[in-house]
Amino acid sequence: MERIIANYFIETPYAPEQAAQVLAGEQSSGTFVAVPGETEELKQRFAARVESVEMLETVTEPAIPGATSKDGKYHRAIVKVSWSIENFGYNLPVMVSTLQGNLYEITQFTGLKLMDIELPASFGTQYSGPAFGIEGCRKLTGVSDRPLIGTIIKPSIGLSVDQTAAIVKTLAEAGIDFVKDDELLSSSANSSFNDRVDAVMKVINTHADKTGKKVMFAFNISGEIDEMKARYEKIVNSGGTCAMISINSVGLSAAKKICDQKQLAIHAHRNGWGMLTRHPLLGIDFRAYQKIWRLAGVDQLHVNGIKNKFWESDDSVVRSIEACLTPLFDHKKVLPVVSSGQWGGQAFETYARTKTVDLLYMAGGGIMAHPMGAAAGVMALQQAWKGAVDGMTLEEAARMYPEFNRSVKKFGK
Repeated sequence: MERIIANYFIETPYAPEQAAQVLAGEQSSGTFVAVPGETEELKQRFAARVESVEMLETVTEPAIPGATSKDGKYHRAIVKVSWSIENFGYNLPVMVSTLQGNLYEITQFTGLKLMDIELPASFGTQYSGPAFGIEGCRKLTGVSDRPLIGTIIKPSIGLSVDQTAAIVKTLAEAGIDFVKDDELLSSSANSSFNDRVDAVMKVINTHADKTGKKVMFAFNISGEIDEMKARYEKIVNSGGTCAMISINSVGLSAAKKICDQKQLAIHAHRNGWGMLTRHPLLGIDFRAYQKIWRLAGVDQLHVNGIKNKFWESDDSVVRSIEACLTPLFDHKKVLPVVSSGQWGGQAFETYARTKTVDLLYMAGGGIMAHPMGAAAGVMALQQAWKGAVDGMTLEEAARMYPEFNRSVKKFGK
């Protein structure tokens, strides 16, 4: 019988092998005391197994509250635990409850993080993955050999429908590939969802009729499931190509329900990600996280950015990009969304460290606050990426391209 294997980074005042057995028991057939019906036959079929324990180091301070060490020592290890697929079948919410669930409550652990998931081959046929992925998003935007250049409507909330449409018109004429609502806006007092779709899509469709290029706009449909479905249909009927979901807010089942419609590319915004991973010994690592959402079917997934405005290190961002671009079964690859305090200056290190242009490269203020205007902001990002791929340094590109030069002077301090 196929098994799912989860890799955990743990810290415990107990012997790591003992703590791992507690983990396996708590998340399968066992509890804190033997109960009637817990036969050897049942345990053989449904109990989780500890596959391996790799000792790392011992420290003298616990990462988070838990059981107190009697000798002042806390042991860190990588443990692998497996479950039979019989335990939950192809049910993603129950799988997540099994692999995480109550584990973070167990006193035996003073640190626990789900690092990765090894999925059996049958998941590749049971789930179809992204409907569009990198290849589909490139086809929808007409961009073949460079990153998709995108931006976020700023201010995040407060603009009227007409103001938003005017910004989109400027950006479309400047050659933008992708624009999205901010995650803070779905339907506000002066920008109702339906009115915003009507106004923005009128601009986008008119521009497409003139030029042949349809800008991808990710309208934020986050809400209750029925509301999201109605908004989804509104975008489809208006000629749109993308919907955005705040995946941590709407939940796995709601997001998958939307992804299963397969008519729009789904832009997965991971706001709230910090509370799931920021502590090094608590939560979930992006390697495991992105597999769950790729199974659900998202097409674009945020990965933060080099020299970002948040807490995440550049090394972590690079690993996240690599995770998105690593094949998962024969599914389409999810498009990494690089964002957070980005402007053209980070293109050079981003390309040097990843050697890929399969990205959606997002700049909010980096485009909208360009001293020559938003149109020049778009051009500056395109110039930066061309320079990076062509092997230029930032300084060489700044000397060659005037719009990028002004970006350097504005944002490069």
